[in-house]
Amino acid sequence: MPMVVTTKDCTALSDAELEELANLGVESSGFDIGFLSKEREEWVLVTTVRDGRKLRAYSFCTLERIGGTPSLLVGVASVDRTSRAESALKAMMADQFRRALLAFPDEDVLLGTRLLAPDGFRAFAGLADVVPSAGHRVSGEERAWARRLAKRFGSESRLDDRSFVVKGDGATAGGLDFAHPKVKLPEGAEQLFGGLDASRGDRLVVFGWAMAEDLAAGKFSR
Repeated sequence: MPMVVTTKDCTALSDAELEELANLGVESSGFDIGFLSKEREEWVLVTTVRDGRKLRAYSFCTLERIGGTPSLLVGVASVDRTSRAESALKAMMADQFRRALLAFPDEDVLLGTRLLAPDGFRAFAGLADVVPSAGHRVSGEERAWARRLAKRFGSESRLDDRSFVVKGDGATAGGLDFAHPKVKLPEGAEQLFGGLDASRGDRLVVFGWAMAEDLAAGKFSR
């Protein structure tokens, strides 16, 4: 059965729907209904992925320009822990990249989010210049991007712009919650999470580029 993806304004999200989202990922991420109620006010779009009637994934995101740069920002996302988790993640991201193409035709688009674990790098599959990456010495401009994104996520003061790690303060923090035991990860991805405590709210800021020609060719919908 194909997965069904729906995207709408966060303002159209009912309390019942919000409760359904919270029930999906609260055990793995701590994204409970109180937290999601606040996040609903912070983001523009909510995407849901269903397998039949069963909710399999959701994300709160926005399409905006940061310093003039077209950006797709994923503030909060969670994917159900099932054998089809990667398919749900791919379907969710494909819809968001499709919307990025409509919003920013003929432009490269930056995808930025925060990861809880290495598996989340699967959201960046096919993107160019994904940072951070193992063995890559980050440039001054890349560090500046990490600061811009951390500021957008409300955590600039807790960012280490060399490791891209945002230190948690014990409160629930947003990010992309995805885990699957069989996903193929970039070499050395686990190293980037050394010492990171997701339960404390630690997050890794990650970004990469969806190139205009790849968006136009539908590369991320395959």
